[in-house]
Amino acid sequence: MVRVVRRLFRPAIARSGFANRYIKLEIISGKNLQVPSKRIPAGICISTNVDSRRRWKSAISVLSSDKSAAWGDTVTLSSHTLPALSVEIWASYEAGRMLGSGEVIGKLQMSWDELLDHGDEPFVLSFPPVRGVHPSLTLKAAVVHTCDNQDGALSDSLVDCEIARDTDAGHAQFAAYITSKTVSHLNDAVQHFQLVLDQCPVGHPDHATALTNLAYARLQGYIRNDLEDIDTTTSLFREALALRPQRHPDHPLYLYNLTKALTWRHNKKSTAADIRESAKLYHELLPLCPEGTYLRSIAAGANGVDYVIGGCNSLPEDTSDEGIHLQRVVIELCPLGHQRRPDALYALLQSLYARFTQCGSIDDLDESIRLGREAVSLLSEGHPDRGSYLNELAVSLKYRFNHQGRPNDLDEAISLYEEALRLCLADLYREVLTLRPPGHPHRDTTLNNLGLALDTRYDKLHVIEDLNEAIDQYRESLLLMRLDDPERHLNLSNLSASLCSRFTQTQENKDIEEAINLCRESLAAVFTAPGQEAYLSHYRILHDPPDLSLAVENFRLASRHPTQGYPQRIIQAYNWTVTAEQHGHGSTLEAYLAFFELLDAHLATRSSATSRREAAAAFHVARSLPVDAASCAIRGDNLRHAVELVEQGRGQQWSLASRLKTPVDDLQSANPKLAYNYLDMSRRISNAAQSSATITDRAVADWAATEYRRLTGQWEAAVSEIRKLQGFSRFLLPPSYADLQAAARQGPVIIVPTSGEPHHVPLPSVTLVDLNNLKERFARAIRHASIMGPKVPRNDLIVLLRTVWNEIMLPIINVLEHVLKLKRGSRIWLCPTAAFTSIPLHAAHPFQTNADRSKEPCLEDIYICSYTPTLSALVRSRQMMKKRVTPSFVTIRQGQPGAGKGKALLAVNSELELVRKLVPATANRTTISGDAATRAGALEALEENTWVHLACHGKQDPTQPYNSHFVMRDEHLTLLDIMEKHIPQAEFVFLSACHTAVGDKETPDEVIHLAAGLQFSVFKSVIGTLWEVDDSVAKHVVKAFYENLFADMEDGGVMDCTKAAWTLNRAMHSVKTKVPLEQRMVFVHIGV
Repeated sequence: MVRVVRRLFRPAIARSGFANRYIKLEIISGKNLQVPSKRIPAGICISTNVDSRRRWKSAISVLSSDKSAAWGDTVTLSSHTLPALSVEIWASYEAGRMLGSGEVIGKLQMSWDELLDHGDEPFVLSFPPVRGVHPSLTLKAAVVHTCDNQDGALSDSLVDCEIARDTDAGHAQFAAYITSKTVSHLNDAVQHFQLVLDQCPVGHPDHATALTNLAYARLQGYIRNDLEDIDTTTSLFREALALRPQRHPDHPLYLYNLTKALTWRHNKKSTAADIRESAKLYHELLPLCPEGTYLRSIAAGANGVDYVIGGCNSLPEDTSDEGIHLQRVVIELCPLGHQRRPDALYALLQSLYARFTQCGSIDDLDESIRLGREAVSLLSEGHPDRGSYLNELAVSLKYRFNHQGRPNDLDEAISLYEEALRLCLADLYREVLTLRPPGHPHRDTTLNNLGLALDTRYDKLHVIEDLNEAIDQYRESLLLMRLDDPERHLNLSNLSASLCSRFTQTQENKDIEEAINLCRESLAAVFTAPGQEAYLSHYRILHDPPDLSLAVENFRLASRHPTQGYPQRIIQAYNWTVTAEQHGHGSTLEAYLAFFELLDAHLATRSSATSRREAAAAFHVARSLPVDAASCAIRGDNLRHAVELVEQGRGQQWSLASRLKTPVDDLQSANPKLAYNYLDMSRRISNAAQSSATITDRAVADWAATEYRRLTGQWEAAVSEIRKLQGFSRFLLPPSYADLQAAARQGPVIIVPTSGEPHHVPLPSVTLVDLNNLKERFARAIRHASIMGPKVPRNDLIVLLRTVWNEIMLPIINVLEHVLKLKRGSRIWLCPTAAFTSIPLHAAHPFQTNADRSKEPCLEDIYICSYTPTLSALVRSRQMMKKRVTPSFVTIRQGQPGAGKGKALLAVNSELELVRKLVPATANRTTISGDAATRAGALEALEENTWVHLACHGKQDPTQPYNSHFVMRDEHLTLLDIMEKHIPQAEFVFLSACHTAVGDKETPDEVIHLAAGLQFSVFKSVIGTLWEVDDSVAKHVVKAFYENLFADMEDGGVMDCTKAAWTLNRAMHSVKTKVPLEQRMVFVHIGV
């Protein structure tokens, strides 16, 4: 049983029973250890006298959240040296080296016999009250016959230095000030602490402690309005913290001290910078404060981090990267269950939504919806903030629906869920309205949002009642809104658009007249989309040309509006093209160019090829725009411009990816310094893009995005400097027709000829419907042929290839032969667009016998046919051919890819052995196969060799083509892996794998496939495949190909990748009797 002793002192009695013996005193624990000054200590220590000169101090124990501490320290005292025991409790403000004794919590004296009255049992020693509560210690005493080693430390109380005495005096005066509120005590404390600081200059080991003691006294004076200068006080805390870096035992307490000063300055001066800094400091502090400690309880309490969270949540909306990073920090300060988490979620979702409206990042919108759902789930029915949260969630849901979903992959289930949510939006807004009755300051916003939701449902279901109600809601919203409200133009535009919609249904002239007037009022403040709709609606009824001109001018202004994000401006440019095309307006080409420029700028903000494609896919309604733009130019007899537009539109992904890999040989000759700067910036941007792809932490990702934008800005500045040089004005700009003509110097590129003006070849009997139908029929015929015996005629394919010949390729061949006088046996390059990319144009065949029993020649009999993904790619490959190195040949074989990765390729070994025998001995030949044929091994081989033969499974990903891959032993070798490598010396690659030259169904005008990726990286010449390859017959093609390619090597010939197209043509002729038609058609040549 623990006994309680509450006596300050009892006169000593006879000690004959234990004279000249030793007493072992154990300090077990303490409770109710309140500090008189209320300052948070680093810990608590116990002090007792050893003799008339020396005192013993325990270790410093961290104070628990219940104001208790534990020690377990022991000291052995000699009973004959002192008449009584003196015990003191001290608050220490340093966890390590101490300056002075600290602040006294309690002192107590007791006689030796009283100490030993309790036998061997622990007992509680109660001290005088501090703020009405008695501190206490649990002790244990026993008589021992020897002086054991003791815990703690001894100090000589008579020789304590002057700065220690001044420090203790300062603590005493400060405690007196807190207790009595007498300012003279504060002044004395400040004077003592200042004196100590003067004696502890910079470099002194106690400088940080002296700074903190002075700062804390000044801070309390400021809090109580007895001192005014908070800035100096904050600077003192900041200077002290700099001297207590991470891993110093006092670092957490010094962090807290600075946050306290910052939060009090914010409390009195509302300085936003202080509350932002406090949040970041708490984000660092809380993980350093173990649960259950007193510092943790105070830092995590109402006057600590809770105050900071509330202050941050009340800051003005900030959509900058720094502002959103701060809000993420605040959410981390509010774990699940924290009462302020809903407010923190709400603040971040508002900023993310605002940033989405400015920049168009669908990631921001997705996250705002996730945050909104969580916030709403944390609020009970009837909560006063529930209306605001429901409103914000409903707005975000509507905008995501209007934006056509996320840029990343969404499965069908989520798409259906979004559709269900969209149909529920009006009900959400009605619930909000019940929580915002008439007179509520935000009722106008909810009315407008309800109108938007009803509008959206009308667009889906075409129920006129929804449209009528939407108009009513907009009108009521405008009546409640101030005339000078900065968002009034949005409500005016919404009402105008709805009136236009109703006008198209009812033909009520008053609706369109009101819509135009509202539009004019809205345009007085800002240009928005409904203006176009109003004027267009008016034009469609009255056919008044000025209305069309005004609509087009509004499209032009909206596409250039600086406050709108790229997605909105891109949509306006697209709508402009549609309107101009439909009504034959003269601005059509301008609209197309505006669209391409905006889309290019939008995609350039994305750091990775995958994110750029996802951003482009969000505008899938505009997939045909490159071809549409070219058609527009052709109709205007501007064929040169048509070629430029096709190239700009279909080469956008490749041009953005290749801009960091552009050869700069000419630039290095003209200005080596600018060339070095450009290459250095390109390397840094590439590294930043690759490193950011693996970041999962949102805060780090924000920083990475900021760094990427900073580097991009520097890179663009370097490019601007290069364009100022003579001869480099078009550096990295979309290629002109003169640039693109270089692609045809060694033979025509369909549609670009060798020289002179381009030729337009009409295909009057082929419609887009016909092409799509032809594409589907080819796919079915190929699948059917794959299960047929090798000798069975491929009648379906024959019919289709005859159609391709008659309807598409024959008119082109007639122009080549009779207009351009191109000799038979010459090379041509096909650069198909849109639906043509899925049709095997190279295999076009009349399958016709003449009267003299001769066979009518097919395309491969007349010309040597190659493909190129873009004209720029072909030009670039030819430029890179200037640098030739000693050839080296590697075969990469993976016929046993492993479980779940495809069937074994049984003929691969024999194929590779065949290749090994046919490759000249003069080439440095190596082989990678089996367990060595890994992702890393294959990448290394691609980097180190100029010629490559790759035999393995190939898989095309139709929804995310950058994930298309070759199947290796361990991991997939993806198209993105290949694109990220810089392989300037590479020349030729034979892809004996499936689906290596099949494009992207989402962006068909961007030829994104494995073969194109290898040419991009930069293999100048590539043999790829269009569909599944039968490895048992592929070896015949491979044998014929390499036999023809290296036929002249014994006569002193060289390995020349420019012969690959001719060689493939010869190989196809030689294997006609061995290889089925679809397995001959599958191989195509790409490049030089």
